[in-house]
Amino acid sequence: MWIETKSEAEQAGRRQASVSRRVLNSVLLCTGDMEHLDKYMEDKAFVLQLAVWGLRGVTRVILANNPLCGVLIMAALLWASPWQGLLGALGVLASTLTAVITGQDSGEVTKGLHGFNGMLVSLLMGVFSSSGDWYWWLLLPVCLASATCVFLFSGLASLFDRWDLPVAVFPFNITILLYLLCTGPNNPYFPHHPAVPPGMLEANGTSLIAIQVIRGIPLGVGQIFACGALGPSLLILGSVLLYSPLLAVHALLGSAIGTLAGLSMAVRHEALYSGLSGFNGALGCMAVGGLFFTFSWRTHLLAIACAFLSAYSDIALSNMMGTIGLPVCSLPVTLVITLMLLLNGSLAAYRIPTGQVMAPERNLRSRSQWEAGNTEERESTDV
Repeated sequence: MWIETKSEAEQAGRRQASVSRRVLNSVLLCTGDMEHLDKYMEDKAFVLQLAVWGLRGVTRVILANNPLCGVLIMAALLWASPWQGLLGALGVLASTLTAVITGQDSGEVTKGLHGFNGMLVSLLMGVFSSSGDWYWWLLLPVCLASATCVFLFSGLASLFDRWDLPVAVFPFNITILLYLLCTGPNNPYFPHHPAVPPGMLEANGTSLIAIQVIRGIPLGVGQIFACGALGPSLLILGSVLLYSPLLAVHALLGSAIGTLAGLSMAVRHEALYSGLSGFNGALGCMAVGGLFFTFSWRTHLLAIACAFLSAYSDIALSNMMGTIGLPVCSLPVTLVITLMLLLNGSLAAYRIPTGQVMAPERNLRSRSQWEAGNTEERESTDV
């Protein structure tokens, strides 16, 4: 009787372990780049493929490449503002369709590389518009600006490829600045709010609220999508966590560093509370801390330095361009990351070729396998 009970307990334990393994494997299939989904979608309808390409483009904004994370981000944007969610969806679809129609590289299209700049342009046009939500005429420049990003991306790629550099969000920054310069705050059709320099003095008697500053750290991650609400920002952070826990840690760390830089420069309290001081630092820390460089203690320190440099560059350029009512958007971090990728010396050995960039954990595993292979090769050639 005791033997039968023991046998039943062992069988139950094995079944439980088997169920746990299946659940874990199912979760792991949803993390990282989800490359298996591309093979599954090869013979599916074009509309479904377009949806997956667009969702990958959505996550490219935050340096990820996972359509499931794209679903979470779109849900966050719709939660924060249905109008902003609509503009973002329209922007990524317009730019992706333009890339398909103009015959851009199919590999770039399927990876979402022609979608994220269009999405960012559409989101920022909605944020800066002073015509309010549901101003339907805004959809026209949104589609045109999103399509323009494709041509800028294609043109800049031929130049940047010579140095193995990503085009990143240069097309977005160029397009949104041109749009704001063309329209102006008093345009009768597409007026917009002028940007306020972060160094503008506060009213007398105002003091910092610590809890609001801390709240601004996760908001810095949401501000990458021009989202200033806490709940949606946490959902966006959760999508990054699903893609890569290492990337999510660097996102929060970079946003905290950006907030610290803002405090040290006594920027406007609103910039600290809303997360605007943190998002450039978050992007800089994410890009270097495991994405374009293999993660190690050296590259981790470099990521911290990149976050500080991105945040201070953001403050400096915002104060300069804010005098004429223009935002700098993500131009500071884009310039800083480009310079970081051109570094020489021992840190250059950790640089990952642009075409081979994957989730940070995958990058780390690939480097470990490469180093193990080199070690075995050296041992086999020793005499």
